[in-house]
Amino acid sequence: MDSNSERHIVEAAQKGCIESFGTLYERYYSSIAALAFSILGDRQLAEDAAQETFAIACDKIGSLKSKEKLASWLAGICRNVSRQMLRTSKIKLAAVVNTIAATHPPKSDGDGKSQTVIRQALKNLKESERELIVMRYFDNLPYERIASVLDISEQAVHGRLIRTKRKIAKYLKRNGLTGDDYE
Repeated sequence: MDSNSERHIVEAAQKGCIESFGTLYERYYSSIAALAFSILGDRQLAEDAAQETFAIACDKIGSLKSKEKLASWLAGICRNVSRQMLRTSKIKLAAVVNTIAATHPPKSDGDGKSQTVIRQALKNLKESERELIVMRYFDNLPYERIASVLDISEQAVHGRLIRTKRKIAKYLKRNGLTGDDYE
């Protein structure tokens, strides 16, 4: 979709056109839910966070200054909503990482060591790195959408994913896992 078309949709939504806001909702909901999942580690909570994000966005869309930055504006709201949910619901990072890792379990090694090490590798990532991994590999979002949501270039997405995957691979290797254990 070209930026002019999106700009017109945002402008219409800012003028109160509910259909235009619905179009934006349909376009960005899955990306925002994926971002929330990378923070919360629970699909239902992520869906709640995404819904709350869009409720806030609907109320405050008039304050959006740069129409081209809609996706990153929504992502900022989503991060704030998700972090608030973490604080109020007492969800711990360990629970988030366990849930994320369980969605793509490694090959069974009989004693669960692989899964434990992979969970720890995810736990050791910065939040921004975990966002990239979840959006790309757990929710299969294309680079273009990730770049839009995170307000970075597609090349930056690519480079950061490479660095994050190397970081994970290094951690797994240091902890005795080979590629056969987690491919």
